[in-house]
Amino acid sequence: MSKPIHDGTISGSLTGTVPSLVEVRRKATLLKAGALQKAIFNSANFSSIATDANGVIQIFNVGAERMLGYSAAEVKNKITPADISDPQELIARARALSAELSTPITPGFEALVFKASRGIEDIYQLTYIRKDGSRFPAVVSVTALRDAQDVIIGYLLIGTDNTARKQIEAEQKKLDQRLRDQQFYTRSLIESNIDAIMTTDPAGIITDVNKQMEALTGCTRDELIGAPFKNYFTDPERAEAAITQVLSEKTVTDYELTARARDGSETVVSYNATTFYDRDRRLQGVFAAARDITERKRLDQVLQEKNVELERATAVAEKASLAKSDFLSSMSHELRSPLNAILGFAQLMESDSPPPSTGQMESIAQILQAGWHLLKLINEILDLAKVESGQVLLSEEPVSLAEVVLECLAMVEPQAQQRGIALTFSQFGIPRFIRADRTRLKQVMINLLSNAIKYNSKRGTVEVDCTDSGSGRIRVSIRDIGGGLGAEQLAQLFQPFNRLGQEAGGEEGTGIGLVVAKRLVELMGGIIGVESTVGTGSVFWFELLAVVEPQLCMEGGNPTALAQSHAARAERLHTVLYVEDNPANMTLVGQVIARAPDIRLLAAVNGTSGIEMARGYRPDVILVDINLPDISGFEVKKRLSSDPATADIPLIAISANAMPLDIERGLKAGFFRYLTKPIKVPEFMEAMNAALEFSGPGLGQGKMNEDEGRCST
Repeated sequence: MSKPIHDGTISGSLTGTVPSLVEVRRKATLLKAGALQKAIFNSANFSSIATDANGVIQIFNVGAERMLGYSAAEVKNKITPADISDPQELIARARALSAELSTPITPGFEALVFKASRGIEDIYQLTYIRKDGSRFPAVVSVTALRDAQDVIIGYLLIGTDNTARKQIEAEQKKLDQRLRDQQFYTRSLIESNIDAIMTTDPAGIITDVNKQMEALTGCTRDELIGAPFKNYFTDPERAEAAITQVLSEKTVTDYELTARARDGSETVVSYNATTFYDRDRRLQGVFAAARDITERKRLDQVLQEKNVELERATAVAEKASLAKSDFLSSMSHELRSPLNAILGFAQLMESDSPPPSTGQMESIAQILQAGWHLLKLINEILDLAKVESGQVLLSEEPVSLAEVVLECLAMVEPQAQQRGIALTFSQFGIPRFIRADRTRLKQVMINLLSNAIKYNSKRGTVEVDCTDSGSGRIRVSIRDIGGGLGAEQLAQLFQPFNRLGQEAGGEEGTGIGLVVAKRLVELMGGIIGVESTVGTGSVFWFELLAVVEPQLCMEGGNPTALAQSHAARAERLHTVLYVEDNPANMTLVGQVIARAPDIRLLAAVNGTSGIEMARGYRPDVILVDINLPDISGFEVKKRLSSDPATADIPLIAISANAMPLDIERGLKAGFFRYLTKPIKVPEFMEAMNAALEFSGPGLGQGKMNEDEGRCST
């Protein structure tokens, strides 16, 4: 019979010797739980602060040390958590809890743990103050620690640094505000637009509208959203086609539609639209604007009618102006015949023998003075008529300013000396060239210089200066120290026949010269103006386009080869006459001719002298500029062709008028060749060779032998 086993004895024996399996497991669990608790308590990411029942800190873990900057030894048994919290927040928390729980709560530690002491779960935010005085937001969970009898023996405050979350919340708040602001701004833009704005989905269903769209259709925003776009136009198919077009072409501009409102009223609109997409470039729909163009169409109609009227009026005015200019031109020429007789016979009477009496001489002097003045008036009227009727032909080319200014100063010097006026010209270091018609440029310069002399003070000065204007132009200024002009006079300065009150003065004039000068400068692409002060004097100026100094255009031509090409023709000297008023062009052609040893050059500075030299020297070839100071190159050609002695001489035109019509006109006039400036050496020499071949031997031979090597002007 076996003995019963006593559980207590066995258990005792086992306990004293070998631990039971349950006890081992329980100890292991306790050890594991203890290690876990220790790990949590000592975590650097949480501040764990335990206090006694009075709130004095007893435990201050590693996380609390890291977050608050205190060591455990500095706070244990010395301060409460309230001492490291924002005092203002504690006051506010005490006030809020007192109102919430209807009981007075003291600001301080009590406010931190009051809810926990009543068994109420309490997690709140507060601001901790570090040892260095800096602050950071924290989320704190408070738990009351109790003994076996449920008596509070302390409090555990577990906190986390809430700085990052606060920053994220602040950034999110800013983003939310920006989004609200952007939405408000976008909505304001849409609503403030004068156009009716709408958006539709790709099927043409309205998704949003502005107030202008409501006004256009007479419908509310709620009524419009969700309705087909095409329903609000008189031609739904055309409206639907507009949506289709913008979906295929991405945009539609000035697509005309007629909107119909609820009350039946119609409005013509200009429809403009484009597609819009989300951030992933997926098509969202169409953004469209419809602008009321009813008034614009009415104004367009009025404008069209006015334009027709204006065109008619302009045609009548141009016809009248042309008739006036033709009349003035015709009358100017008709007046010359009797005036020629008046001046001619007056001059004969003045030089008669025996001489006229003193009284007769005075009368003759008056006749001559009035006659010459009348001739000047006729010439200026003729100039004005030519300018206004567009009959002035310009030959624009590089012109040396220094040469023109010096020539003009020499021409007006006798007038200046007679009045005791000193003329000065500021010379410049480098050559300055402008694009202009040399003859017309001199006409402008002489007019301005003559005025500066006439209206100057007694023994005054006239200064001519040339400067860069800074806009690719060169400004020519002519300064006098005369009486100057007032604002009212300046406003009337360039009016025809307006002498600005000088009619009663001692100076003769027509009031036309400045008008002609202004229009000539403008025809040459320039501007003209004046600066004046009463009592000080005036500065008249004009600006023309600056150009580089003209150079020979060789285009691969070799000077030596050019000279050699004429060796076979060098049996005799050939004579070439060049009729040109521009010294720079004369010099250039002279340099080219110098490379041909069998050619000698004669020079004439105007058409009349060119004709005389052609008849006297009978050159082999004549080069002639089209725009000359006295007569045109066409007139030179006409006169020489009508004279049997010169009719067979080939004439080569050299002109800055390089339009195809100019060239065609020159060739039709009978010129052997028509060359345009700047000349190209190979082309020029080819034309010369052909002309010399055409002219044959004998034309300029005899005269050139007599005056061999001499270049006449």
